[in-house]
Amino acid sequence: MAPVTAEHSFRPAEFTAHLFDLDGVITPTAEVHMRAWSRMFEEFLSSRGVTEPYTEADYFAHVDGKPRYDGVRALLTSRAITLPEGEDSDPGDQTPGEETVRGLGNRKNELVLALLRAEGVAPYPGTIAFLDALPAGARLAIVSSSRNAEEVLRGAGLLERFEHIVDGNVAAREGLPGKPAPDTFTHAARLLGVDPARSVVYEDAVSGVRAGAAGDFGAVVGVDRGAGTAELAEAGATLVVVDLEELA
Repeated sequence: MAPVTAEHSFRPAEFTAHLFDLDGVITPTAEVHMRAWSRMFEEFLSSRGVTEPYTEADYFAHVDGKPRYDGVRALLTSRAITLPEGEDSDPGDQTPGEETVRGLGNRKNELVLALLRAEGVAPYPGTIAFLDALPAGARLAIVSSSRNAEEVLRGAGLLERFEHIVDGNVAAREGLPGKPAPDTFTHAARLLGVDPARSVVYEDAVSGVRAGAAGDFGAVVGVDRGAGTAELAEAGATLVVVDLEELA
């Protein structure tokens, strides 16, 4: 992956496929996820008598961009807490002291869905401008750790824009490791029938940028919605923008 320089600038039209993360790139649902994670972990840590509070820094360090159960495990590890793994069907309203990793993840997902249904979701205007500026024939896919990607895209009126959605459900079904592994992105390129070298990854999370950088993609665009320009560049972004409208 060649770095972008004055002599080698990024030109989206030169690439065939465009692989987009959803939360924080297409829609501002990353903010919804942040709020849901915060509420779930604050309640859980309080019930355990943990004095070190859950913070926004925890979100970016341990949770952002990862599959939900991986995020739970990473935060618990940071607090030296061990829980049984549990089952996918574990309820989110588990009895305090009897929680499981998957039960906590499911509780977070219930909070996300409740917030989305109450508040709705609208895409970033700059992202729509960028999508509209891509040449006819550009191949588009969503690559998201979320298991609610289709519901979010439908609510945002964008479901028909993307040929394929590789989300947490697909990853589980296909046995694909989540970000920061590149497998979900390479799977999306494979579904589109496009070589990764002719594909661009668009990500706002450090773990997602690392996933793009770990693959043989033509470019990785970091979208800084709070993770930090330097952090995204260090993770392997070819270039970093504040909004995709900068590239339209």
